[in-house]
Amino acid sequence: MVEVKWKTVLIGLVLGVLLSATIEMLITLFAGMIVGLFGGAIGFLIATIYVGYTVGGDYKNGAIHGALVGIFMGIVVGIIGIILGLTLSGASGAAIGLLALVIGIIVYVIIGVIGGIIGVLVKAWG
Repeated sequence: MVEVKWKTVLIGLVLGVLLSATIEMLITLFAGMIVGLFGGAIGFLIATIYVGYTVGGDYKNGAIHGALVGIFMGIVVGIIGIILGLTLSGASGAAIGLLALVIGIIVYVIIGVIGGIIGVLVKAWG
């Protein structure tokens, strides 16, 4: 049984939001919007590598913590999408934001698991 370190998950979430937004904006500024989206994913991957490194243990521990950060990140991004969609386009925009929530959770969980495992492996090798 894995003991969840909620403080590390919260730090990873804050770090993920900040790094994703910062790197995405910088890359978008220099390379365009489509390429900038990959920058956001890279920022989130870096945050989940940190989470995996911090929690240590085996790969399951890193994967679970990375997935938890991914779930919460997907919820944050989805809520922002719903609010922006509702504000800009009404009910149809909110529906698209809800779809973004579901897809965001799936994508961020996958990235979080990968990052968490990488973080644990980096700590084990170092």
